Amino acid sequence: MDSIQMSQLVLFLSALGSFLAVTLGDNSAVAYSWLLRVKSELTDPAGVLENWSPSSHICSWNGLTCSDDQTRILGLNLSDSRLSGSLSHDLGRFTSLETLDLSSNSLSGPIPPELGQLQNLRMLLLYTNYLSGKLPAEIGLLKKLQVLRIGDNMLTGEITPTIGNLTELRVLGLAYCQFNGSIPIETGNLKHLISLDLQNNSLNGLIPEEIFHGCEGLQNFAASNNQLQGDIPSSIGMLKSLQILNLANNSISGSIPIALSRLSNLKYLNLLGNELSGEIPSELNQLVQLQKLDLSRNNLSGSISLLNTQLMNLEALVLANNDLTGSIPSNFCLRNSNLQQLLLARNELSGKFPLELLSCSSLQQLDLSDNRFEGELPSLLDKLENLTDLILNNNSFTGTLPPQIGNLSKLENLFLFDNLITGEVPVEIEKLQALRVIYLYDNQISGNIPRELTNCTSLTEIDFFGNHFTGSIPATIGKLKNLVLLQLRQNYLSGPIPPSLGYCKRLQLLALADNKLSGSLPPTFRFLSELSTITLYNNSFQGPLPTSLFLLKNLKIINFSHNRFSGAIFPLSGSNSLTVLDLTNNSFSGPIPSTLAMSRNLGRLRLAHNHLTGNIPPIFNQLTQLNFLDLSFNNLSGGLQPSQLSSCTKLQHLLLNNNHFNGTMPPWLGSLQELGELDLSSNSFYGTVPAELGNCSTLLKLSLHSNTLSGEIPPEIGNLTSLNVLTLQRNNLSGSIPSTIQQCKKLYELRLSENILTGSIPSELGRLTQLQVILDLSKNLLSGEIPSSLGNLVNLERLNLSSNQLQGEVPPSLGKLTSLHMLNLSNNHLQGQIPSTLPGIFPLSSFLGNAKLCGPPLAMCSESAGQEKKQLSETEVVGIIVAIVFTSTVICLVMLYIMWRIWCHWREVSISSADGGGIEEKREEGKRVIYGDKIRRNGEYWKVNSMALVSSQDKPNSTILARIFHLRMDSEAMENTLF
Repeated sequence: MDSIQMSQLVLFLSALGSFLAVTLGDNSAVAYSWLLRVKSELTDPAGVLENWSPSSHICSWNGLTCSDDQTRILGLNLSDSRLSGSLSHDLGRFTSLETLDLSSNSLSGPIPPELGQLQNLRMLLLYTNYLSGKLPAEIGLLKKLQVLRIGDNMLTGEITPTIGNLTELRVLGLAYCQFNGSIPIETGNLKHLISLDLQNNSLNGLIPEEIFHGCEGLQNFAASNNQLQGDIPSSIGMLKSLQILNLANNSISGSIPIALSRLSNLKYLNLLGNELSGEIPSELNQLVQLQKLDLSRNNLSGSISLLNTQLMNLEALVLANNDLTGSIPSNFCLRNSNLQQLLLARNELSGKFPLELLSCSSLQQLDLSDNRFEGELPSLLDKLENLTDLILNNNSFTGTLPPQIGNLSKLENLFLFDNLITGEVPVEIEKLQALRVIYLYDNQISGNIPRELTNCTSLTEIDFFGNHFTGSIPATIGKLKNLVLLQLRQNYLSGPIPPSLGYCKRLQLLALADNKLSGSLPPTFRFLSELSTITLYNNSFQGPLPTSLFLLKNLKIINFSHNRFSGAIFPLSGSNSLTVLDLTNNSFSGPIPSTLAMSRNLGRLRLAHNHLTGNIPPIFNQLTQLNFLDLSFNNLSGGLQPSQLSSCTKLQHLLLNNNHFNGTMPPWLGSLQELGELDLSSNSFYGTVPAELGNCSTLLKLSLHSNTLSGEIPPEIGNLTSLNVLTLQRNNLSGSIPSTIQQCKKLYELRLSENILTGSIPSELGRLTQLQVILDLSKNLLSGEIPSSLGNLVNLERLNLSSNQLQGEVPPSLGKLTSLHMLNLSNNHLQGQIPSTLPGIFPLSSFLGNAKLCGPPLAMCSESAGQEKKQLSETEVVGIIVAIVFTSTVICLVMLYIMWRIWCHWREVSISSADGGGIEEKREEGKRVIYGDKIRRNGEYWKVNSMALVSSQDKPNSTILARIFHLRMDSEAMENTLF
């Protein structure tokens, strides 16, 4: 409020105080003139003071309460009157006031200390204003004060200790201010205090035990949302009348005191959001009057020991966000329970779905999410007939959805996502006429989306993301007139989008991505006027877009990428609210619509891999929020003009590669100082690389390869100290490699090949120790020796220095490149021996084309006195190989000829021995006589058959003996031939 209005209120209050000094019965002209003057100077937008006129008695004026004899003003009540200004110190003149209520206005400024003069004041209500400053110590002079409520203001500082002088005080409300410091121990002097409300301040320190000793009649103690510390004193058990204890959202630690069980009248206990630890005392079961218990967001452990069988009046039990373990007790609930809210989310509870809960027929909200429950959902789930919220997500429930779930006629919210549920959605779900939200995402549910689901006409949100649904989207989906969110992404749905979807006119989010949907978009989409997000990527949609999509003015996020859409983009440019447009990998053609620039908050524009033509619209310079622009892999042409993108200073990704852009690279690119990725490769840019690119200090990737750029690499490239990737290959760059590149210490990929670079390789490249992917300087005119400093690139995987004019020896330091798996030093003028310390085995092709280079895998270096080592030429190597092959062939042919001769000789002997005679043969081991095909040894006959000896008792045969003789002679002949 301005100073004039503030002064008006001061005048009003001063005039009123002066008037009270006179007798109202006189109805003096002075009193009237003071009050009417105050009225004329006040801004009264609500007209509360309209009846303040001389035509009526003062005691009938709005806000004033007089004594029965109309001689004293006892009350001033202008609450909720839209008054503004500050509190006047003249309020202290109203010594007869018993009630002062200026609450729920827009009063500002400090509380005047003169209020301490109101010795008869019993009720002071200043809450819900904009009062500031400290609470004056003079407030402690109001000895008769019973109610002090000054909360919901901007008061600061510590609570004055003089508050302890208000010994008649019954209600103290200081909530929703900015008080700091500790709770005054003098508060314990308020022996008549019933309600103490200190919520939502910045109070710290310990809870003073004096409160529990001195305020024994306290019924309400609320100090939530402060910074209180320490334990809950066990002396709290002395507050036998306490009904409400709220210490939520502090930093209270230690265990829950058993002394709380002595608060037999306690109805509300809220300790959420502290640092309490240990187990929940089973003694809390003695709080038979308790209606709400909230111990969530602590560090409590152990099992649940609270039993609804004893806490008969309990309506809400909230134990979420702790470390509770085990299962729910078997005797947890009675059939006649009053329990309506059971919230056990985010603990470590385990076991199957607790059947004990089915006895809690009064339950309305059941939250067991983010635990370790498993097994199937019970078919008797419909016993919870009053359930409105069933929240079982983030567990390991298995099996199918029981059909009985359709009997939960009051169910509004069904959260079963992130489980292991299988099977199909039961058709009985159509009976859930009150169902508003169904989240089944991240399960393994299969089958069709049941048509019966569309009979749940109260549905506002459906999320079936990440399941195995097949078939088509129900044709009757349009019956869900209240649908706001439809999330069917990442399933196996097929077929077209049903036209009736366009009749879900309240739809705001439509996500059908990652499916097998096909066909074109239905023209009925023009009715989705509230649609803000639509994602259809990774499907098989095709055809041109309906022109009526231009009518969807609330679209913010569009992602149609990876489909087969064709035609113009223009229908998607009708909204001025676009923040994301991604049409990557389609077959869109034509120009980029300039109307996209009307979406001034557009942040991501991705049109890559299409057939777009023309240039970048100059009006895109107005897209000052643009941070990602990807137009790569199109047929765009023309140059880059300052009027196109130079004002898009928030650009982080600019990808224009694989187009037909031409002209010089504009210097204004250096003004895009938030740029992290710049890719202009595979175009027809010519001219020099602008030195201004060195201003893009946050650049991570710079790709300018496959153009016709010329001139030197600017030394300012060294300013890009965050650069990870630099690719300048396949250009016409000349000059030397700037030594300043050593400042790009985060480079892990450097490609400068296929240029006309000259000079030596800077030894400073050895300081780029983060190089990993490749260092490629091939196909240039580089000369000099390979710097030994390259051995410092211990993370390098590929090194290509081929096709240059490098000289000298291969430095042994390259042996330190233990990560190297590709090395190419071919086609240079290197000499000497290849270091044996090189990691791995590299092929011959890595070193060819160096006439004086030797050592494995090239020819060995031969040494002679006073002569240089000589390396075999390629022709000599080939000749040696041919000689070896020829010699091996001749040897094989000779061996084959010998074997053939032996076989022929054996065959002739075998044929001629058919009519031969017998022989006797004697050996040292005993006499052996051979007759025909029998041999007698030591009086026993052995039969000879096919060179095998078989025992026989047959008589000798002379013909066989002759054959054996010839065979023996043949054997000896063979031995002589071979040996």
